[in-house]
Amino acid sequence: MIQEWHSPGKKILRNPLSFIRQVFKSFQANQGLLLSGAVAYYTLLSIIPLFSLILIVLSYVVSPELLLKITGEYINLILPDQSSVFMEQITHFTRQKHIGLLLLLILLFFSSMTFTVLENTMSIIFYHRVKIRRRHFLISAIIPYCYIIVLGLGMLIITAISGILQIWEGETLHFLYWTLSLDSVTKIIVYILGIIGLILMLTSIYMVMPVGKLSFKHALIGSISATFLWEIARHLLVWYFSTLSMVNVVYGSLTSAIVILLFLEVGAIILLFGAQVIAEYERMGYGEACEGCDDFVTEQK
Repeated sequence: MIQEWHSPGKKILRNPLSFIRQVFKSFQANQGLLLSGAVAYYTLLSIIPLFSLILIVLSYVVSPELLLKITGEYINLILPDQSSVFMEQITHFTRQKHIGLLLLLILLFFSSMTFTVLENTMSIIFYHRVKIRRRHFLISAIIPYCYIIVLGLGMLIITAISGILQIWEGETLHFLYWTLSLDSVTKIIVYILGIIGLILMLTSIYMVMPVGKLSFKHALIGSISATFLWEIARHLLVWYFSTLSMVNVVYGSLTSAIVILLFLEVGAIILLFGAQVIAEYERMGYGEACEGCDDFVTEQK
């Protein structure tokens, strides 16, 4: 009985539709769309303070113009065709000459809101872990600021790499009958770095935000799948809003805010649905990913 309960993929492969139905059922029971809306809303509130704070700090060691360029490229990765709305405000804010300590603290607080809400959301999806053990409130308080530091370091590394790649601007590479502009190569490299950064960020969210431990392999598979789905979704959304959507007719001057919020909500749905798949996998008793899950399953039986 125990051996059958712990076979990782046999039962899912035997009846994958049943597993998928259960994931959708649990996602609906956990009010997944409502949770996604909350994550999207707080992300919208946090994104300008977050990037403004990172740029203000990094501008002491890196060229502000290069930082703004890189930031715009990566916001465009999350919000295609809408990054200019954010970059205009971020640029205006970061060029303020006098920014006091109180304002920095306010920026720090609003920057952390998304990660705080995300942790609370994950506790709902992974409620079986919360029943087993709860996270100390000081750890929960520190996690958002650790993410801000990590994001800042990631931005610094990517900016440094982009600065090195700028040496190749305007150069061309000749190979047999082909001529390749190195400008396009640098853009591809920056894009790939952005995708890798997004995968690593999602992997860390799946591993850190829920209480307990998740294997790196499972988190990586989930994050790669979520990134792949997001790339498909964002291109479909860009096509929809540029061809079929009547959102500009309905909402007028509020169009940009509505479109940005929809992009963020779709991204949040993909992120939380991936977490629900992992949680459902654990609750069925498969794998060693969740510490204490076996005890929980035994208690339920």
